[in-house]
Amino acid sequence: MKVLGIDIGGSALKGAPVDTKTGRLLAERHRVEIKSPCSLKEGLAAAREIARHFQWKGPVGLGFPGIIKAGRIGAVGNLGRVWENQNGLTLFRRATGCRVQLLNDADAAGLAEMAFGAGRGRTGTVLLLTFGTGIGSALFYGGKLFPNAELGHVPWRGKPFERYAAAAVRKRARLDWQQWAVRVNVYLAVMERLFSPDLIIIGGGVSKKSAKFMRYIRARARVVPARLHNDAGIVGAALAWEQAGG
Repeated sequence: MKVLGIDIGGSALKGAPVDTKTGRLLAERHRVEIKSPCSLKEGLAAAREIARHFQWKGPVGLGFPGIIKAGRIGAVGNLGRVWENQNGLTLFRRATGCRVQLLNDADAAGLAEMAFGAGRGRTGTVLLLTFGTGIGSALFYGGKLFPNAELGHVPWRGKPFERYAAAAVRKRARLDWQQWAVRVNVYLAVMERLFSPDLIIIGGGVSKKSAKFMRYIRARARVVPARLHNDAGIVGAALAWEQAGG
């Protein structure tokens, strides 16, 4: 099945056509920058631009940075509260002119890594963490997804953990990779205490730079970078149609 996958992040929307049987991108991905928080008009225009860029008329899957239940948008983080309580299926169907499916963006990345990447064939507890503007998370047991696990919002010192250890925080605080890894290790220790994962997959844009920080990561579980790197969200968004019985 060929699906246009769109990964909605805090700073950009990225999309490409995907072969859902192989996980391959069928064209170079197209990126549209957005502000954070993002207005409905700006975000929907970005999705429309991606669909038009590929002259797409087929199904579209979108990974959205917030809670998704039956196509409706619940709590939203960095993208802005204006998106909350909206019917995402209706909004993005009108914007793209295509049939659409939505799921949480980190869940999308997790599905891709479990199908084609670092989690393939793993049947224990697997935790994927995406480090970017915030911290996204996808939790699996026995190969099955526990949806909408927003573990970047677990409190730490009175604030969500993502305000302490996200990749964007490293840049704002001008931390070197080792200093940032110390913060990530604090976060991983809490995740291990809560879920005892067998495997932790580090995703998001930092996965392409794993050589700079992985040697500083300390955890009881095995910790590996995502194999699909920053394309995992696009591939997993397309897999939303597989999950829905496409």
